[in-house]
Amino acid sequence: MKHLNFLDKLIFLINSLGATLLLLSYALPYVPPKAFSFLAVLSLAVPFLILINIIFFIYWIIKVKKQFLLSGLILALGFGHITSLYNFSSPNQNNSENTLSVMSYNVRLLNLYNWIEDDAIPEKILKFINKTAPDILSVQEYNSEIAQKMTYPFVFNSGSSTKSELAIFSKYPLLDTGIIKFPNSANSAIFADVLVQKDTLRIYNIHLQSSGINPTVKHLNSETSDQLFKRISKTFEAQHYQADLVVNHMKTSPYKTILSGDFNNTTHSYVYRLLKSDFNDAFDVAGDGFGRTFSFDFFPLRIDFILADKSLKIVDFHTYDIHYSDHFPISTTLELE
Repeated sequence: MKHLNFLDKLIFLINSLGATLLLLSYALPYVPPKAFSFLAVLSLAVPFLILINIIFFIYWIIKVKKQFLLSGLILALGFGHITSLYNFSSPNQNNSENTLSVMSYNVRLLNLYNWIEDDAIPEKILKFINKTAPDILSVQEYNSEIAQKMTYPFVFNSGSSTKSELAIFSKYPLLDTGIIKFPNSANSAIFADVLVQKDTLRIYNIHLQSSGINPTVKHLNSETSDQLFKRISKTFEAQHYQADLVVNHMKTSPYKTILSGDFNNTTHSYVYRLLKSDFNDAFDVAGDGFGRTFSFDFFPLRIDFILADKSLKIVDFHTYDIHYSDHFPISTTLELE
């Protein structure tokens, strides 16, 4: 510090604060929101903290100052957090014809309330799904209108009249289906046991609690930080409880499992770690880039996931850059045994 001028000392002070907060954030996936909801909110700032530490790291490198070690070491310690934000993976080689394609898509009620100024959104979503034609399709914020022209022979939906209605479409027979209801919430989870050739897989489609916050700068600025903090804290507490219900239900499954859906939370959260458990995240294995799944003004948020049983080889992963909803569809191809 003694060889730094006043400005660099001030910059290093800010650097130290950012590095400390990033280091603390590495513990957040292990801190239950039900116990410390105020800490869980910090998980949303992890992408920002990673970014500013990268900037500080580059700044000190350019200036040839040993202060680069602070952010450099903190970033190295949390390398897994960086790769969950931006992945350099490439698709695996597929040596089998025995594959299954799975897609997850929050369709936002097919633009029922005209969030997007385009009356053709339902038709565009239908055309996209029919063109990509995944073997299994998990849809959140489903509207029954989309099923009328779909060609899938097997369909199960939650039968709810709320905006959080869920559906699973399948090219393969459904042997059993069910709903996991979330108390005091419009959200829920559903599952279907799918007979794929001679194997049975259990597919979960989940939609965890949403904060209901409009993600535009204009609307975020209209709420006080205290209001935002309280709302997000309560949302994360509810998600923790809902994730527990899903995890306990998955423990009863006798089949290989695929978990897909809208988690409404990031990879830096306790909820994600709880749900991921021993699964493979398809994006981590075969995705690339930021993997953004939600349209947010500030950062490329990834809050939609496909998690697969480790016995299922993940061949590829794709995020589709189409703007028919506030979410982007994601898909993966799995190689079956």
